[in-house]
Amino acid sequence: MGDPLRRQLHRACSPARCWGKKGDPKQDEPVDPSDEALGRSQGGFSTKIHVRCEGKGKPVVFELTPGEAHESTMFEKLMEGGAIKKPGRGRPRRLPFRVAADKAYSNRRIRGYLARRGIGIVIPRKSNEKHRGKFDKEAYRKRNRVERLINRLKQHRRIATRYEKRAANYKAFLLIAAILLWL
Repeated sequence: MGDPLRRQLHRACSPARCWGKKGDPKQDEPVDPSDEALGRSQGGFSTKIHVRCEGKGKPVVFELTPGEAHESTMFEKLMEGGAIKKPGRGRPRRLPFRVAADKAYSNRRIRGYLARRGIGIVIPRKSNEKHRGKFDKEAYRKRNRVERLINRLKQHRRIATRYEKRAANYKAFLLIAAILLWL
């Protein structure tokens, strides 16, 4: 128990005793809390859920990161995953027409990614960035659909308080909650 990484993971899952029995091959593998999406944040030891939703507020893709990870680290992975079925015939649309996000996603890398793919940008600029062009406040108001989606996901007790010691199990419960929202 001297290793600090092992101590952090142990604290998150001590009731379940996530360390195997003596001689268990899993016990000898190094445990990295970032693989289990556990880490420190202002609220304590936690996991961040990153969500991409479609225009009506239904989840399309979600990813997990440790609590201290910045929001923008998962942006490209969220954008590459998932597709939304169009009304009528044709292939599902993988990339949206525009993206509404908060200031945490305002950086040169993300803006360049969106511009290269021809996706409209509805992200307010930070105070230390150069302001170019007009900001669409009406479109930005629709961003609250993501916030409401996260609140609906966290109405499920298991998601709000992460009882699972493994990230794969926690993600499975997120998937179940997402399916319930789509139904």
